[in-house]
Amino acid sequence: MAVLKEGSKAPAFKAPDQNGNMVSLSDFKGKKLILYFYPKDDTPGCTSQACNLKDNYSALIKKGFQVVGVSVDSVKSHKKFEEKYELPFPLISDEEKKIVDKYNLWGEKKFMGRTYMGTTRTTFLIDETGVIRKIIAKPDTKNHTEEVLEAWASI
Repeated sequence: MAVLKEGSKAPAFKAPDQNGNMVSLSDFKGKKLILYFYPKDDTPGCTSQACNLKDNYSALIKKGFQVVGVSVDSVKSHKKFEEKYELPFPLISDEEKKIVDKYNLWGEKKFMGRTYMGTTRTTFLIDETGVIRKIIAKPDTKNHTEEVLEAWASI
């Protein structure tokens, strides 16, 4: 799988969100998209990141952004996560790892001396034509909105 670069076309995807609705990249044509990949629902870093985006959601919408989260958790897990934190955006379930593979984000990780396979936390800022304008590797979960706005402003 080729490594994605800024300026390349975002890989197409279609998968269910926490409500079972199919969400695809083409749904966001003509809109700026914050497509963020995270490892696991309801874990400290992932919760911090999702809640930071939620807390600043109206400001992001006013600036023309749409927000979509992606993890390999189930639709049911996403629904619980959405309800617990009142998340206002879609969370795509990628249990078969098709999307994380297309975005080249499934790989070896290490945590507390343990090695395992998982999703690499990464955010893609995609423009209205479906082109990746910025890739934020290792996002700051507590200040992610600010990071996104600064990254977009530098384009």
